[in-house]
Amino acid sequence: MAGAGPYRDHGNQRGMEAIKKFVVIGPESTGKSTLCQQLATHFGTPWVPEYAREYLEVHGTAYTYDELLDIALGQVSSEDAVAGNFPAGAPPLLFVDTDLYVMKVWCEYVFNECHNWILNQIALRKYDGYLLCNTDLPWVKDALREYPDLETRQALFHFYRDLLVNQAVPWVEIRGGYDERLWQAIDFVGAVRKTG
Repeated sequence: MAGAGPYRDHGNQRGMEAIKKFVVIGPESTGKSTLCQQLATHFGTPWVPEYAREYLEVHGTAYTYDELLDIALGQVSSEDAVAGNFPAGAPPLLFVDTDLYVMKVWCEYVFNECHNWILNQIALRKYDGYLLCNTDLPWVKDALREYPDLETRQALFHFYRDLLVNQAVPWVEIRGGYDERLWQAIDFVGAVRKTG
C-alpha cells in the first residue's frame, strides 16, 4: 500500500510489507554474482542473475549500442519477473546482480552515450541499498569479460562510486576476501532493514 507505514511502494509487495531490493554492482570480476548467491542462500530468498551474461552467451560479445538497450530491457524484465513471483514464506528481500546504473556506465564507457530509456528507468526504479564491489579480488578470466587490466577496472569502479555518492539510497563498499565480503554485506543488509 503506497505511503502506508514505514514501507515504500516498489510495485511488488507481499501483503503490507514491501520487498526490500538490494543491488550488487561494480566492475566485472569483482564477485557480484557470488555475493548475490551467497546473500540469497544466507537469507533464504531469491536473487536476480545478471541478464547480460545470458544475452552475450547467446548473441556473442561483438555487441552494438542498441543491443545494450536489449540487455537493459532483459535485466529489468528478469528483475520484475522474480519480484512478481516471490515465493511465499521467503523473507521480503531480493538481491539483484547489477541494475541500470551498470548499463549506464557500460553505454557511456564503450559508446560515449546512454539510451534515454535507461536514464528514465534509473529515475523511476526504487531500491533499498547498493553494495559496491571493489576491485581487490583477483581478475578471473572468462570468455565474456572485457577488461583484465586493473587500471580499467579501477576506473570503472570510480564511475560506480561517483554514481552512488550522488544519489540518496544507502550504499556500502564491499572489499576483502569472499568471506569478509559476505559478512560486510550481511551487516549492511541488516542495518538497512532496521532503519525501515
